[in-house]
Amino acid sequence: MSFKRSIFSPEHEQFRDSFKRFLQKEVVPHQQKWDEAGIIPKEIWLKCGQNGFLVPAADEKFGGLGLKDYRYEAIMTEELAYINESGLVLALHNSMVAPYILNYGNDEQKARFIPRIVSGDNGILAIAMTEPGAGSDLAGMKTHAKDMGDYWLLNGSKIFITNGNNADIIIVAAKTDPANPHSMGLFIVERGMEGFSRGKPLKKMGMKAQDTSELFFENVIVPKKNLLGDANKGFVYMMQKLGAERLSLCVETIAGAERALEDTLAYVKERHAFGKPIGKFQNTQFKLAELQTEVNFGRVYTDKMIEAFNEGSLDDATVCGAKFWLTDMRCKVVDECLQFFGGYGYMQEYPICKMYLDARIGKIYAGSNEIMKGFVAKAMGL
Repeated sequence: MSFKRSIFSPEHEQFRDSFKRFLQKEVVPHQQKWDEAGIIPKEIWLKCGQNGFLVPAADEKFGGLGLKDYRYEAIMTEELAYINESGLVLALHNSMVAPYILNYGNDEQKARFIPRIVSGDNGILAIAMTEPGAGSDLAGMKTHAKDMGDYWLLNGSKIFITNGNNADIIIVAAKTDPANPHSMGLFIVERGMEGFSRGKPLKKMGMKAQDTSELFFENVIVPKKNLLGDANKGFVYMMQKLGAERLSLCVETIAGAERALEDTLAYVKERHAFGKPIGKFQNTQFKLAELQTEVNFGRVYTDKMIEAFNEGSLDDATVCGAKFWLTDMRCKVVDECLQFFGGYGYMQEYPICKMYLDARIGKIYAGSNEIMKGFVAKAMGL
């Protein structure tokens, strides 16, 4: 990148250095093994907790660091992308799921769950929204919870759930009023509850170390104390928090594009063809110049969104537009970068191959890009 970023303070950079050292010691040596296993060992979550990398925004009385500044989360998301690690999804745990408990949980729920999600000790998080017949259309979900007086009776299934097997605490969205498609509750389902079961981790195109699973709920008795907030406002809560999820995806996406371009620039300077580095050919120069410019635009836009989110002024239409543009751009970048590697780019031992496989899901999850464009169009009054 040809300009210096200005959104981080020296304290932020100290945190970044600490996290980078942690990744080099505890993550990088194991990445291939984790990809082959299709799951991240739970021990790494404990190590993240011991080093203060799980939900640093949590209050100190619960074991957190009290860091309400989203830039610390952005740093961790970026650094994981820079090492090409797509299995250890700290952003999901820290800034996508934990805020539901931090913001909508009552005092008893916070005291019961937050120390666990900060330490990683039986506290790995997941959120279960997507169903086999209802992806971006949350109102179309079939999972339902019936008020039985002393408890809720939960039935249904979810699919494509990140941390599906590792998770100890899962926030499950379920219909609570059959007559109202937007009447939903958010229920905390814990490991070991009778009637709750999981499928094997799904075999995916990319993000292979990330345990993505199907979840099943058959007459699960959920105590009343495990309902988050109002039993009929879960849809509203999710709409309020999906912006943070999409921002985290944007942060990961632009950092991933930067890593792909960095690797490719190094490769075209070393790889020779017809007697000279392929970086000396005009086609290579023009293509990479175009990609560098798009990545630069994406970086500036993403940094402005991080600042706006910290200030509480990031609107949904802005992040939805960024989500579809950035994920489209990243797919373009990794595709054109892979082309410069020739046949080697098609080999899984080359990082660019993993980047290519991992990038494609960005257009689909956190709301498909078609849905994102619809949100933007609606904000334009169309």
